[in-house]
Amino acid sequence: MNIGITGATGFIGKKIIDLALRRGHEVIAFTRDHRNSIPGCEIRPFSIHQPPNIRGCEALIHLAGEPVVGLWTPAKKRRIVESRILGTRQVVEAINATNEKPEVFLSSSAIGFYGNRGDEELSETAPVGQGFLAETTQAWEAEAALAKNVRGITLRTSIVLGNHGGALRPLAPIFKLALGGPLGDGRQWMSWIHLHDLARLALFAIENLQVHGPLNGSAPWPVRNAEFTQTLAKTLRRPAFFRVPASLLRLALGDFSHELLDSKRVVPSSALDHGFPFEFSELSPALKNLLS
Repeated sequence: MNIGITGATGFIGKKIIDLALRRGHEVIAFTRDHRNSIPGCEIRPFSIHQPPNIRGCEALIHLAGEPVVGLWTPAKKRRIVESRILGTRQVVEAINATNEKPEVFLSSSAIGFYGNRGDEELSETAPVGQGFLAETTQAWEAEAALAKNVRGITLRTSIVLGNHGGALRPLAPIFKLALGGPLGDGRQWMSWIHLHDLARLALFAIENLQVHGPLNGSAPWPVRNAEFTQTLAKTLRRPAFFRVPASLLRLALGDFSHELLDSKRVVPSSALDHGFPFEFSELSPALKNLLS
């Protein structure tokens, strides 16, 4: 299959490309800087200001977007929204304008869709929540849904664990110095997924005709924040005594603190119903694989 991937040079995009090439797929990598070189891939430009050239793409995986990590200044929020809404709009316009449409369009989304939901178990049928990211992801998915005559999938990604990016990149050095600990009261649910499983799930979704609609990109066993921090500390053989007060996080990080303190107990019901075999269902083996 000839797969077009936007956000190809990102943390998730690079992993999907590596796995796709290993499986024998051909990849067209869309990137903002077309001077980038990705071994084994054709490079095409991507911009939020004009539709990309999707000629020859039998599948499209749309990942491009401003990272949400960081202080949410008004300018940062604007970039988060515009990169997702306008970028997706351009991809959809390209799909709707061509007579040779891709067979499947997978658009990235996020579990921020669900908002802060306490202990509620959240499958793909759960309604949208409240807050900045919930509103943004709802609008993001609405743009993707405008693609006509193509099987559509929205991959709602949870916290991604990997060696060269994602949540572990800032956390691991802190915990290695024995300065880690729970955030707030530690009772908030954290939904996570190993990067390898996320890449496998994205390819599984486009390769299987039965998969469509929302798809939670999360491992089957979410954990509370206190369990996450204790498991991470144990894996690194370090103590984790330094609880970070919620008030301090709100003061230091502003609105972004919601992403660390809100509770999202997300389960991958659609993936499990379609028989997707997770390699890392539980947190401890996932962290040992990444940090050993």
